Amino acid sequence: MLENKKIVLGVSGGIAAYKAASLTSKLTQQGAVVKVIMTDHAKNFVGASTFQALSRQPVYDDTFDEQDPEGVQHVDLADWADLFMLAPATANLIGKLANGIADDMLTTTLLATEAPVYIAPAMNVHMYQHPSVISNLKKLNSFGFKFIEPGDGYLACGYVGKGRLEEPETIIAVLENEMKRTKVLQGKRILITAGPTREKIDPVRFFSNPSTGKMGFALAGQAAEMGAEVTLISGPVNLETPPGVNRIDITSASDMFESVIEHFPGQDVTIKTAAVADYRPSVTYEHKMKKKDEALGVSMERTTDILKELGRRKETQFLVGFAAETQQVKEYGRQKLESKNLDAVVINDVSEEGSGFAADTNRVIWMSKRNEETLPLLDKQETAKEILYRIAEEMKGV
Repeated sequence: MLENKKIVLGVSGGIAAYKAASLTSKLTQQGAVVKVIMTDHAKNFVGASTFQALSRQPVYDDTFDEQDPEGVQHVDLADWADLFMLAPATANLIGKLANGIADDMLTTTLLATEAPVYIAPAMNVHMYQHPSVISNLKKLNSFGFKFIEPGDGYLACGYVGKGRLEEPETIIAVLENEMKRTKVLQGKRILITAGPTREKIDPVRFFSNPSTGKMGFALAGQAAEMGAEVTLISGPVNLETPPGVNRIDITSASDMFESVIEHFPGQDVTIKTAAVADYRPSVTYEHKMKKKDEALGVSMERTTDILKELGRRKETQFLVGFAAETQQVKEYGRQKLESKNLDAVVINDVSEEGSGFAADTNRVIWMSKRNEETLPLLDKQETAKEILYRIAEEMKGV
């Protein structure tokens, strides 16, 4: 899977840099073309000539040492890469990358690349557990960086715990597995809905729900990485549009209905994660309602059931719904699957810790006409991957 892959290996200053030499050798033996960028501190542990001999490629360590006067070295290298591997990634490098600091060859190239970046941290166990490092790791995760977690064991500092750079063989296995699964949706057109809707009462008040859109945006970003052409229709959320995703912003349930119906034809997959209001005020006031002493009653009317309408209209589309439940989750999920003519439904108990609105994690049940599977508690990016892999597998048998 790594044959002819162009890999930039970033090596920062930790004792685990010696493993980066082994990683370079093994990647090269797999047929990859490896170009190494070293920080100044990394050279205190392993010499540049070692990496040059193992990779049979030039080693880069100085932003201003332009080897080709016709190009800009860090930009050309950033564009050249199919993927970026940081091993070892020290707390210092992680902190710089998380906060946009580009003060050497490695960090300037990292900020310039659009290739997938894999980070293999290595540091003292207490450093790895420090709140600032944890915060930086979470920030990078939200940016879409991928991680190869450090292992447990004896560390160079004398401590035993989590922080040891994962073994080169394991890193390569992770990369190969990612390569196998990366383009499973290549060429597919996917429509995803996300976030809440707002149903106005008057110019300053509305009914809504706590949906943040995190799950839908995670699905959109991962689907784009897997090669899909993604259209994301989102209610009001405070999230950045994932790279490569066409985003359409809406406000109300009727806005969502119109946009979804417009874009549904021609899609290969439609995933409806949006928490669309089931009811809206029967009357919307043109001016702000004034407070009164007596109680206020608001008459509500039903909104259009978008998912049911899609189930009625679908032809060849693979249609996936989400069911946020608080009780009898499987029973209600199965009912939704059947009554709305879905191909699959993703169910989560929003009353369970770590699975509710605004959480960064999710524990879901994948339920289709062919299969039912409970996934473990995962962060939403990983949950999105697992859902998309299952969609791809089921579509093979359609």
